[in-house]
This record gives sequence, structure tokens and C-alpha cells, in this order.
Amino acid sequence: MANMDERRQYRDETLPVEDRVEDLLDRMTLREKVGQLVGTWAGDLDSVKDVDDVATEIVEHGVGAVASFGWAGAHDQRLENVVDTVNQLQDVARSETRLGIPLLFSVDAVHGHAYVSEGTAFPNGLGMAATWDESLTESVAEVTAAEVRASGAHQNYSPTCDVARDPRWGRTFETFGESPYLVGQLAAAKVRGYQGDDLRDPDSVVATAKHFPAYGEPTRGEDASPVETSDYVLRNTFLPPFIDALEAGAESVMPCYNAVNGDPAHGSRRILQTLLRENLGFDGTTVSDWHGVEMLHENHRVTPDHRGSVRLTREAGLDIASVDTVDHADHLRSLVEDGEIDESVVDQSVRRVLRLKFELGLFEDPFVDLSTATDVVGSDEHRADALAAARKSMTLLSNDGTLPLDADADILVAGPNADDPIHQLGGWSVPDPEGTDIVTIRDGIESLADGTVTYERGAGIASTEDVDAAARAAEDADVAVVAVGENWYLHEFGPNETSGTDNDEFPNRTQLDLPDAQRELLEAIEATGTPIIGVLVTGRPLAVNWLAEHAAGLLMAYYPGTMGGQAVAETLFGDNEPSGRLPISVPRSAGHLPTRFNYLRHPTPIGEEEHPDSYDPLFAFGHGESYAEFEFGDIELSETTIGPHGTATVSVPVANTSDRTGSTVVQAYVSDDVSSRVTPVKELRGFDRVTLDAGESGTATIQISAQSLGLVQADGSRTTEPGAYTIEVAEQEATLTVEPGSD
Repeated sequence: MANMDERRQYRDETLPVEDRVEDLLDRMTLREKVGQLVGTWAGDLDSVKDVDDVATEIVEHGVGAVASFGWAGAHDQRLENVVDTVNQLQDVARSETRLGIPLLFSVDAVHGHAYVSEGTAFPNGLGMAATWDESLTESVAEVTAAEVRASGAHQNYSPTCDVARDPRWGRTFETFGESPYLVGQLAAAKVRGYQGDDLRDPDSVVATAKHFPAYGEPTRGEDASPVETSDYVLRNTFLPPFIDALEAGAESVMPCYNAVNGDPAHGSRRILQTLLRENLGFDGTTVSDWHGVEMLHENHRVTPDHRGSVRLTREAGLDIASVDTVDHADHLRSLVEDGEIDESVVDQSVRRVLRLKFELGLFEDPFVDLSTATDVVGSDEHRADALAAARKSMTLLSNDGTLPLDADADILVAGPNADDPIHQLGGWSVPDPEGTDIVTIRDGIESLADGTVTYERGAGIASTEDVDAAARAAEDADVAVVAVGENWYLHEFGPNETSGTDNDEFPNRTQLDLPDAQRELLEAIEATGTPIIGVLVTGRPLAVNWLAEHAAGLLMAYYPGTMGGQAVAETLFGDNEPSGRLPISVPRSAGHLPTRFNYLRHPTPIGEEEHPDSYDPLFAFGHGESYAEFEFGDIELSETTIGPHGTATVSVPVANTSDRTGSTVVQAYVSDDVSSRVTPVKELRGFDRVTLDAGESGTATIQISAQSLGLVQADGSRTTEPGAYTIEVAEQEATLTVEPGSD
């Protein structure tokens, strides 16, 4: 039983956290120390563990972190069970261990509390990025944190700071897209939203910036395959979002699965110690990705066995091995006892873990209340927030004037994603709709339409169903809304049992165009002469050339979350203005990759007119049409010349020339006219969302600092070369000159 002597300093909440940490650390045995540095799971992972199994690991091995919910194979998915398990295990840690150290519970709530059936799911990463709204992203993270903490978890494995450089990659949907600037701004907003002002706040959780340092351009687009990148690209493309997240206060960092330039991140002192802690100044906890330690010997083959992997990753500076459980703890203890790892290495990690638990207030009260959780998780207010986010993410790719639809129109709703709630959530969500309350596209349209609505699925993701029935129904409809795209998946488009597709079936990394079954459905409906409105429910930008050419309207819905169907329907009927903008380029085919707006300048040896366009997307980064119409005035700079630490304000008049309220995102791109290193043709350096009533005028204002124009150095700082920089906004240009020396 835990000794509850209140004279022990670590139990005195009036003392400074550091004093409490040192007092507790001095009392701990080596077994208790190494237990704090490993986590376990309850559910079906490599094997099935129930709550009693986990309790035994806590009591006999001092395991300090648990994942019993918040992932696909978790022990608990329903809220009542989640809370019961958390409280049961916290009671074990508190009353059945010698020191009563509380547990740290972690979850993957990357787009809302989507792994709990009753939880609120927001648009997945790309969809959230399409809002181009930092304030909204921060508020979404606040809601997520409140639901996660009310359920009993304390650390969220989010935000994803990866820059998506290859849309074949299955995890593209988790990211905020291809712009380091946009990714960084939204990742930082999520950190602020998750953590708030104080981790003791009952609505705050620990943010985990992942996957450090470079994960988003794997070889072949294959998840966790090597990233071979120059130091220049590493510093100026992959690191900036992590720097933004750390500056926002992220308390934890997760390394990537892959090797970066031949160096597996989980076992790399260069990455986890030199780069992260020494160069970037990070002093929080590092936590392994699941099985990241075992992959060092099983996959990377840089160690001979698990014991060697434990040694390598501990020497590299890892703090918590997320689900490596008692084997990791046993190896670590023996490594210390055999003199192969100094106990001070263990102590330093334990200090960081204990500090986090004290800062979270877990020593005072680690328990949660079911009635409070029920009031918070999936509340009507949070569902309204999910609807607001989904509305703002809706990205209109094309429209011949058919949209918005007449409410009296007779509508055919078809396609594999029109009435599938799990596909609508996408990955990192519950794989079973039981207990959820998701509004599908079919639901949304039926709730708003005054005309006749007919539903015929017509096709699955990659399987033909009753295409003829859908075509016959289209003949009697004024318009056909066909929801196509991808199904629920995570990582490398699996697991197959859950996703319902095999490795060689769409979606996969060899195929960005729609599969034959969906094309057959679309072509059969189009042959009837009924206009098609395509709705893309998808995690990645798909090469939808046929739709771009033949559809009367094309709406990118991403994976829109719990209320996504309502947001889609409102957008189709014009009750919601489509104001989303693409956070990633849509390629014409996989053969056109890489397709990204910020490509590096290069020569054209036989003349520019002889070279195909270096950037020729089907739809460009930042693209998105509106129902409202806007006109832009001339760019104005508050200063045309600034010093190396100065800032200029870019102002652009915007007028809504239509008869309806509308919203647009004004985007500022910057290119370095002359630079000592080859730089991108342009980079996004700022944006401002402007919402105007019919006939109203306003001004978009964007702050651009000289520092933001510079190249990232080894310590994370930026060095800006003096000279002229071209600012491009709404197809207009202006020149900003940065002077040498001080302001």
C-alpha cells in the first residue's frame, strides 16, 4: 500500500514543483524509476490485455503510463467504460503502489475526441487546414482538450507538424498540407488550444508535436520509409512547423518512425538531443511512437535485439516508451545495473515525467467524474463547433453556375460516401458507428431539401454495386449529388480488416485517380444528361480530371467529421458560403508528382518555352471558389524598406461585389529576388480571412516581418539577407526591401 505520510514534500502542493520532483525522485528505487518511463495498453494490440493485466503491470513493475482508450484497438470506446477503467487504474496506482504515483493517460485525439463513440469529431487535418483560420483551429483544440481531459486522459498525441510533400502518402490527411508556414501557424494554434494557460486547468491536456523531425516525404510515398533530405530542406521545410509548435509551448515531442538521412529518429542522439534539445532548446518530454523502439532492431536493423534498442534510444534521449511495457523496463533496469547506462540518464528522464504529472495536478486528484464527462463529451455546444469548422472547410473547386442548388430541386444522392458515417470521419476515429451520432451527406440533404430526394449508392469504394439503379434514378432527378473518394483508413491505407480493402486496391499509394467502380457510376449518371455535383470525401488530393471536366460543380469536403454531412448540404444549397481554400495542390496524376507551389528555382537549358510547366496542378494550392464575388484593390505597404528586425504591413482593399455575404482568404506570397542560396519561386508568408456583406468593402491586413523571410539556421533562428523581396497578393506584386544592419 502507498505510504500516505503527508509530511512528505512531494505531497505538499504548496511547494515548488521542482522541490516536489526532487523529493520524490530521492525516494524512488531503480525499479520504480524505470517503470515511470514506460507505458502500456489495454485492448488488442500485439496481444489482448484487459484491465487486470494492466493493474498487475502497475503494481508489479511500476508502469507509469497507460493507453486504455483513444486508439483503434483500445479496451474502451464507450464513454462510461472509458471513465470506469481510468478511475479503476488510477486507484490501483494510488493505493496499491508504494509511492502512489498517478498514471499518465494518453490518446490519439488528432481531430477531436474521435476515438470515443460519443466524442466530437472535427474535420481531419487537411480539412481543418482548409479553413486557414488560426483562431478557429485553436478553439477546436480547446474543445478537444476539454473532452479528452473530462474522459481521464492527460496527453494528446497531436498536433501533427509534418509538411506533406507527397500526396501518395497515406498520412497526408492528418497534416495541415504542403506549406511550412500554414502548417506551423495551425500547429501552434493547436498547441495553444490544447494546453491553455495552465495544465492544471481541467480543460487542458499536454500537446505532443509529431513526428519529429521529418516524416512527410517518405520514399515512394510509403509510410515510415526513409526520408533522404538535405540539411537545407530539413531546416527550411520540415523544421519550421516544429519550431512554431515549440515556441507556442508544446510540452512533448514524438519522433518519427522513419530514418532521416540514414539515422532512425527513435535512436538518434543527433536528432533527439543535439537538434531538439541543444539547438532548439526543448526541455519537455519525448515520447516514442507506438513500437518505435522495437522498430530499431526489427526493421531498421541498427541494433541486434530489444535490449540493444532500449540502450540506443535511452542514450539518444527518449523519455517515455509509449507501449513498450515491462520488457523495456526490465532491459533498462539491467542496463543500469550492468553499468552500461548511467543512472543519471534515467533520473533526468524521470524528472521530466514527474514534473509533467505534478504540473497536471495528478497527485492532488487523478480521478474523473462520469456525470461531468457525459455533460462535456459530445455536447450540443461542441457539435455546433464541429459544424462551424466543417462549414468553413468546404472548398468549392469548380462551379458552372449550377450551385447553389434550388431547394425545390429533385435530387439523386449517390456514391460510396454519401451515407457512410465512418468514411466521413476518416482515420484516427472509431471504426464502428455504434454509439455515434454522425450526420451524413444524405442526412443533411434530406433535412434541407424541399423537393424529392432519392438515394441509390450505386458503387462502393472499389466495387460496383447497382449502377443501373442509380442511373435510372438520375433520369428522374434535376441534379445528382455523387459523393466519391476514399474510405476510413490510417497509415498505409489499412488495417485491411477495418478499411475493407486489400493492399492492391484503392486507396493506395500507386493510385491517385478514382477507381473504375466510382468512374463507372459517374459516367452512367452523366450519360443521362442530369448534371452531376461531385463531392470529394477523401483524405488526400485525388487526381479527379474527369470530374473537373464533366461535373457541373465539384466540392472538396475532405474528411469533414461528425457534422460534415450537414455542412456539405448547407454549402450545396447556398446556406453556407464555400470559403475553404486548398492547403495542398491537387495533381493531375501520380506521374505529375511532385506537384507543389513552392518548388525551387531551376534552369531551363533549352529555353523556358521548351520545358513543361514546373507547377501544373489540376487545382492550385490556395485555390477555392466562392458564391460571392470579390474585387481586390492595389497592394499598399506601410513601409517599402525595413531593417532586419522590422515589420511591414501589407494592406489590400477587398470589395464584395455580389448580392450575398461572402468570405475569402487573402494570401501573401513572397519570393527573394536575389539570394545566396537557391530559394523557392515563392513561399506563403501570411494570410487574412475577410468576411463581407453584400456590397461591403474592407481591407485585408497581413504582417510580414523581415525575420520571417530568412533561411533557418542550425539553432532554429532565421537569417535574412538584405535585398529586395517580391510580395504577391491576388495576382498583384509589390517590392519590399530589407536593409542590412540594425533598425
